Amino acid sequence: MEQHKINTALLVMDMQVGIKAMLPDATAILNNTAKAIAKAREQKIPVIYVVVGFRPGSPEISPNNKSFTASKERFASVNMTEFMQVLDELKPRADEIVVTKRRFSAFTGSDLEVILRAYGAQHLVLTGVSTSGVVLSTLREAADKDYRLTVLADCCADGDEEVHRVLTNKVFPRQADVLTVEEW
Repeated sequence: MEQHKINTALLVMDMQVGIKAMLPDATAILNNTAKAIAKAREQKIPVIYVVVGFRPGSPEISPNNKSFTASKERFASVNMTEFMQVLDELKPRADEIVVTKRRFSAFTGSDLEVILRAYGAQHLVLTGVSTSGVVLSTLREAADKDYRLTVLADCCADGDEEVHRVLTNKVFPRQADVLTVEEW
């Protein structure tokens, strides 16, 4: 773990009330992510939470965005404050930052990059739901921004287990170290 501590930040992405319903069984990912958070805190690694959310009426969602437009009508009847709430099992401490993003990538529409620069972070450890959404998009953008990357495969989940497997076994290793929480 020592080589991973310097200039590292743990990103806990989309582990929020409105996303939990996407998971058939959230127990394992929540337990594993709680272990990763505890390990990061013990090692004095910043834990940064990233949630997706929108203003009333979702003005950030363009009709050109196929994925988000499909949900725009549903968001109109959602209590966005509740939707964006980090899950109780992974609650941030008072001194931990919660960043709000507007798309799949943790960088898009957020101040994440400013926070990472302030922390001097050069190595990101990624966790989140979904593997094919926030994790994939954040990994790709972070790699293009020259961050060193680690994905904690058992702290990620996807609605499609096969997609999760292909990404963590075949795609992500091209740009990141892929580990379990225990290996990390």
